[in-house]
Amino acid sequence: MPATSPLTDEQKRIVTSCLMVLAAVAIAGVLIFTRSVMVPFVIAIFIVSIVSPIVDYQVIRLKFPRSIAVTVALLLVLAFVSIFSLFVFGAVQRVGTAASNYSSTVEGLGQEFGNNIAEMFGIEERRVTQIINGLAADVAKSIPNMAQRTAGTAVDVLSSGFFVLIFVIFLLAGRNPHVIRKGIYAEIDQKIRAYISTKVALSAFTGIVVWGILEYYELKFAGIFGLLAFMLNFIPSIGSVIATLLPIPVAFVQFRATEDPHPLEWASLLGVILWPGLVQMLVGNVVEPKLMGRGLELHPVTVVLMLAFWGLLWGAIGAILAVPMTAVLRIVLMRFDAGKPIGRLLAGELPGSTLTENA
Repeated sequence: MPATSPLTDEQKRIVTSCLMVLAAVAIAGVLIFTRSVMVPFVIAIFIVSIVSPIVDYQVIRLKFPRSIAVTVALLLVLAFVSIFSLFVFGAVQRVGTAASNYSSTVEGLGQEFGNNIAEMFGIEERRVTQIINGLAADVAKSIPNMAQRTAGTAVDVLSSGFFVLIFVIFLLAGRNPHVIRKGIYAEIDQKIRAYISTKVALSAFTGIVVWGILEYYELKFAGIFGLLAFMLNFIPSIGSVIATLLPIPVAFVQFRATEDPHPLEWASLLGVILWPGLVQMLVGNVVEPKLMGRGLELHPVTVVLMLAFWGLLWGAIGAILAVPMTAVLRIVLMRFDAGKPIGRLLAGELPGSTLTENA
């Protein structure tokens, strides 16, 4: 048999790229198949990353036994989850009770709007009314479904809480606070902990401020929209837009002035849209970049693509976890010569490009 010639560097890169694509497809299939286990496990890893300094402080500084330190950390986690769960389930109950009322109100507004359009443009009222009524009926039917889906996202997170708790217990119990971690593990732990801590604090601040603004305008479900602003703030770029738009249907129905010649109380309607949107913009574009600095070194396009990818695999939970998981992947890739080009690409550095000294 004739001897095969060695592969050129370009052919090696092509082969390596193809193998990595096939590996990515295989891993994606495994992640989808093992979703019920992997999602709680990943959430548990991020929780441990946040609470592990509490355990370390108790063991190293206060000289507590590890079992007591782990128990204290678990109690803190359970207290936070319990308070959050009570608020979520109360919000779900309120949304379910009021959804049918808002559905009928939206349908009535659609009929009135159709009559006004027909009168304004001289169109046959029956035809316009049929079209508008059909659209209004569709919107009215979608309100309970939207409420259930939105609340269901939070319920899905809480329903996996048992598995999360089990993983957290074992991860904390198997962690030695006296071990000094270096290298890739230390880099991942430091960056992810800083990102999650900052994100939780900013999301809580955003949710409280949005709730306060909506409460000032006496918008119904102000607390629910504040909770949604807190949760959606974990989804970069897209989450803040959704949180700003969510109160619009409720505000449109509530601020309709029945005795005033104008159809809407425009000041209140604009207030519940503009002020929360301004808060979201300031937090996301001014405060967060200053606190995180270079942060996780992910390009905005990478963030959007990873939101779509992880959202496709794990749904809303995947979208929330997309940024930290992608950051971990980039850190790992940068440790290997074969993975560095992809790691740089995730940071927005195209092949062959170089950064200037002033960048």
